Amino acid sequence: MEHTGKCVIVSAPSGAGKTTIVRHLIDQGMGLEFSVSATSRAKRAHEVDGKDYFFISVDEFRDRIAEGAFIEWEEVYNGQFYGTLRSEIRKIWANGQSPIFDVDVVGGLHLKSAFGERALALFVSPPSLDVLEDRLHNRATETAESLRKRVEKAAHEMTYAERFDAIVVNDTLEHACAEAQARVKQFLS
Repeated sequence: MEHTGKCVIVSAPSGAGKTTIVRHLIDQGMGLEFSVSATSRAKRAHEVDGKDYFFISVDEFRDRIAEGAFIEWEEVYNGQFYGTLRSEIRKIWANGQSPIFDVDVVGGLHLKSAFGERALALFVSPPSLDVLEDRLHNRATETAESLRKRVEKAAHEMTYAERFDAIVVNDTLEHACAEAQARVKQFLS
């Protein structure tokens, strides 16, 4: 992809707090703009098309893959695609901003490989898997089975942490936000 700017990638296992940290970074006036991903999954009640995700059908997603419209994409579950549109990044750079991505671990590594030195890839880690399990349990949105699956997936995702530019341990949100902010500020300057 043609070079026009830098970008920030924030990845983490589910429940580690990446979305909260991304929101904090956007609010710091560092010229970051949220990169809206595309997905073929159904829109949830509270979600807004074009703000949370670009919601497109599986067929349209496959067509756009064939056209090369995505800088990265993956089929996370059967028939459930997620990806980053090249047009979204171009739009953010054209606005004089730097895209910030809130993506899963695999997506984060794909973006890091696509952008190389122009990207800062942060891995948000829970202090431990036990803490992550407690956080997910306290959300009370999981069945025992889905909780077990998420913790197993998180354990696997933690093995990729070293492949990122920096690991931010979310022991307290205040500390994690401050550390992420310092790293992003240094990278963008």
